[in-house]
Amino acid sequence: MSRPRISIVTPSLNQAAFLPRTLESVLSQRGDFDLEYVVQDGGSTDGSAELLRRYGDRLSLRIEKDSGQSDAINRGLRRTTGEIVGWVNSDDLLLPGALGRVAAAFVASPGAAWLHGGCEIVDEADRPIRRWITAYKDWRCRHYSRRALLVENFISQMTVFWRRSAMERVGLLDESLRYTFDYEYWLRLSALGDPLFLPERIAAFRWYTSSKSGAQFEKQFAEDYEVFRRHAPSGALLRLHKRLRTAQIVGAYRLLRALRP
Repeated sequence: MSRPRISIVTPSLNQAAFLPRTLESVLSQRGDFDLEYVVQDGGSTDGSAELLRRYGDRLSLRIEKDSGQSDAINRGLRRTTGEIVGWVNSDDLLLPGALGRVAAAFVASPGAAWLHGGCEIVDEADRPIRRWITAYKDWRCRHYSRRALLVENFISQMTVFWRRSAMERVGLLDESLRYTFDYEYWLRLSALGDPLFLPERIAAFRWYTSSKSGAQFEKQFAEDYEVFRRHAPSGALLRLHKRLRTAQIVGAYRLLRALRP
């Protein structure tokens, strides 16, 4: 796998305001890899479909109704052919050089099943925000353990990539989950072994009040605990640790919401 094929999936539904920046952040990647870009649009009505069609054969586009974000991602994943796989949501970004670093890391570590990397948080205008959260997540990622991941999902979704062989072992996303299908997938991947961590910023997560993470975090963390219960070993101490940490995070989200103009 000296020059791997990397497959990126983007699920899309009515994100025309951000979609061009996402597309360009993926298609502008350069390095010692081949790119397969799969976009799965759920039937957008805001001009996204017309925008996507203009990219022609630079990406593989399918427009069809789906039953939600995880279903759209799974439909895209089934269409991929690359040795390395990941997804980037239609409002997030890959940063310059990201896929080159990902390819080099997998080539250098043939036993690694998955990896993740550093991530910025940006606002609607791509300006970095909440750098203290970024610094905290960097610290957590550098001190990874599966137990720590059970207590808190500190891995940024848009920085995660895995081998096709790992996907063949753990399957696709759980479509019964609305908010934490990514976290549940990391826990399945973590059973295969610890991930590589790329400390460089390789992606950006967009946070805004109407985003799913920004608007519905209470529901997100309720589902998060159910995912924890599914994967965690028995033990009252670990469950208590999880509940306390979740309460702290939810409190921080509420404070951020209250302080936002």
